[in-house]
Amino acid sequence: MSQNVYVVGVGMTPFRKPGSVDAQGDDVDYPQLVREAGRAALADAGVEYAQIEQAIAGYVYGDSTSGQRGLYELGLTGIPISNVNNNCSTGSTALFLGRQLIAGGLADCVLAVGFEKMQKGSLTMAFGDREPPLMRHLAAQAELYEPTTAPYAAQLFGNAGREHMTQYGTTAEQFARIAEKNHRHSANNPYAQFQDVYTLDQILESKMISEPLTKLQCSPTSDGSAAAVLASERFVDQHGLGDRAVRIAAQHMVTDTPATFEDRSAISVVGADMTRLAARKAYDTAGFGPQDVQVVELHDCFSTNELLSYEALGLCGEGEGGSLIDSGATTYGGRWVVNPSGGLISKGHPLGATGLAQCAELTWQLRGQAGPRQVDGVRAALQHNIGLGGAAVVTLYTRA
Repeated sequence: MSQNVYVVGVGMTPFRKPGSVDAQGDDVDYPQLVREAGRAALADAGVEYAQIEQAIAGYVYGDSTSGQRGLYELGLTGIPISNVNNNCSTGSTALFLGRQLIAGGLADCVLAVGFEKMQKGSLTMAFGDREPPLMRHLAAQAELYEPTTAPYAAQLFGNAGREHMTQYGTTAEQFARIAEKNHRHSANNPYAQFQDVYTLDQILESKMISEPLTKLQCSPTSDGSAAAVLASERFVDQHGLGDRAVRIAAQHMVTDTPATFEDRSAISVVGADMTRLAARKAYDTAGFGPQDVQVVELHDCFSTNELLSYEALGLCGEGEGGSLIDSGATTYGGRWVVNPSGGLISKGHPLGATGLAQCAELTWQLRGQAGPRQVDGVRAALQHNIGLGGAAVVTLYTRA
């Protein structure tokens, strides 16, 4: 029988552009990032590293045991440390595996940490002597849209947006309005890489990357780390952590299905079907749906994907994402607040850390600790994290 799992501590570093230095002018490497986020999560939980029974470390760019090197900054206790890479969903994959350890009765206290030290500029394929993991996705979309010289991720998500525009009449302004919202939200987030507010016109007039995506609608490369301490109900009770515990009500991961490649749809290629299936499973497990949550952190790697995710997560019907953003339903005063952190577009996107940063934000929101970006009356929260290649993780949280 599956056990209840709780988030009892979270922490993260500020997200910064690659190559940033600390106050002394020194380069900040990933061990320092993991130390900062891990110590913050442990302190938030009131737990010593010696009480951690297993740790899961997630990162996309790094050597094979970078997780150990980072976590050794917290202590040398001999515990099992597993390293995971699931592209942009790596952080939530670490969370997923840590939750499984506790839900299955194999541990009572687990640390999940994600981190990234990235290269400047757009993402590129790391190895030129073998087939890229996204080859099938790129080939499937090349049958629909002529490839360009734009960065491959921007092409994939830009073309998905173009398809939505053709099918449903969605406009470039509606996609840009999502970016305007998220940049505005990040102004209240001290952890965000960008805290500048832009007008809709400024977003539309910024450099075109891949139609309809301008620069200010694209998530940046980032350095950073985030972490979460997970615990069983027994551990929470024994250590008096009920006042800080947030329950993981449901969590499901889905990888690509035949629909990704057989639908002949750019929207399917970028994972909308994965998201839809993971969300349905999570809602069924939790016994409640999107109408019951107040705050959402979703994977807005590009503004087009936030709109596609509105529909895949069931915030609105198919083809209605443009109307949803126009209505103001996804910001303060609306039906939900989506990406109060600023999302990936403005908070930043260190790939391995993103899913755990989403977890941190929603934990703070459920505890009422989000400061000036606090959403009123939060009782339940929704997290969505996706990585092409592919995996989508949808998590529902409630107050303990």
